[in-house]
Amino acid sequence: MLGRMDREEMAGFLRSRRARVQPADVGLEAGLRRRTPGLRREEVARLAGMSVDYYIRLEQGRGPRPSRQILGAMARALRLTDDERAHLFNLAGEPPAPPPGPPQEVPAGILHLLQRLDDTPAYVLDAKYDVLAWNDMATALITDFSALEPRDRNPMRAHFLRPGPRSPHITDEDANQQFARLSVADLRAALGRYPDDPGVKALIAELTEGSELFRRLWANHQVAVRRSGTKKIKHPVVGEIEVHCDVLVVPERDQKVVLYTTAPGSRSHEALKLLRVVGTQDLAPR
Repeated sequence: MLGRMDREEMAGFLRSRRARVQPADVGLEAGLRRRTPGLRREEVARLAGMSVDYYIRLEQGRGPRPSRQILGAMARALRLTDDERAHLFNLAGEPPAPPPGPPQEVPAGILHLLQRLDDTPAYVLDAKYDVLAWNDMATALITDFSALEPRDRNPMRAHFLRPGPRSPHITDEDANQQFARLSVADLRAALGRYPDDPGVKALIAELTEGSELFRRLWANHQVAVRRSGTKKIKHPVVGEIEVHCDVLVVPERDQKVVLYTTAPGSRSHEALKLLRVVGTQDLAPR
């Protein structure tokens, strides 16, 4: 059975969400005799495939603990968002099922932000480190991502699987080591969020097979989310640039916006300004 507080909270939550959904939202005729907004209780019950009496008891705070199947059916019937669905499951004492995989669609607002940052290299990573979007300055500083196959736009693959020296454009070995350690810890955290995602599993298997360094770091079982740091990048046109790497999290998509900035007035800042003037370079793939 649900506790009294959880029953009352669930009842209020269901009533408020039912009032928000309009009949047209679920393919029903509105009719002429609706005195209150939203769906009727019997309509929600029918959409969820459950008895009207059971649903009424839930809305009155008298119902027993619903099963995961019933919770999922109510979430679909009431058109709940991902956050609302998780809240409903938590109220019922059922942890929500993990999402199917890392979201790939970058929010429009983030895409607009990238383009407005015309003096700052920036790109977007998903939870398994695939680069999903980038701006012109990222192309100029790092590589032309559009010329790469989607699977090759992954800095972890480039770092751990490329033959020869790792990340040749990054001259700071400490930064290379920090990236290796933090990215592996970040990927382990992603595995916890997406334990059944074939893309995450395939990346881990590929890195495990192809990199002794990855195998060693993976065996440490460290978990962390990548934040910020500094690195030195050797550019073929403007020379070495020391950048500060900031990571902004997009929580609703589980994505990261990576921005490279320089200290105002520094030689690196002037080099980055020159790079903006020079424009996109045809860099060798990294």
